[in-house]
Amino acid sequence: MLTFYMTPGSCTTGVHILLEECEALFSVELVNLMTGDQNSESFRALNPKGSIPMLKLDSGEILTEFEAIACWLAWSHPRARLISEKPLAAARTVELMAYAVNNLHMQAFARIFTPERFVAGSSDLESVKAEGRRRVVEAFDLLALQLPGSGYACGDFSIADAALFYVEFWADRSDIPLPAVVRSHFELMLQRPCVRQVLMEEGYRL
Repeated sequence: MLTFYMTPGSCTTGVHILLEECEALFSVELVNLMTGDQNSESFRALNPKGSIPMLKLDSGEILTEFEAIACWLAWSHPRARLISEKPLAAARTVELMAYAVNNLHMQAFARIFTPERFVAGSSDLESVKAEGRRRVVEAFDLLALQLPGSGYACGDFSIADAALFYVEFWADRSDIPLPAVVRSHFELMLQRPCVRQVLMEEGYRL
């Protein structure tokens, strides 16, 4: 059985959705970031990065990083059709997923949620948050140019949609307006059964 290390409402929500889409058999280990579970000796023994998401495979091997876990799930559960078999289409899917994780999450939202990581003193935290919000808006505007007018990001539902959803969810919860095409994608995702199931399991009302 897979073991999924997650924090409700974090980037792990995207992986949680993919696990359900794959109908994978997995157990959950909750990681409380606020109390520092990620820094515990037992967690660091598995993942010296002290990061989530983390997936422990049946073999005992550890996978970290959203993109790596998402690709492994897609490749090891081909019937779920989470990534195209065509090289260019698959590359476009990974491109969108990486943009959501590396730009929207790590460079934009991270400044809002953890501003202390981007500044030495405490006096500039609000300016860091403001810069994060500006980057979020700018990144979604760019994303809007890449998404189709309707439907999922790459035609069929894919690993890119799960990555886009968690940053869209953060924007919605943070009262950051989404461009119309991005809002349409977010609302489409909210209608997907596995997404609704995951949100309910993680304690969110629909």
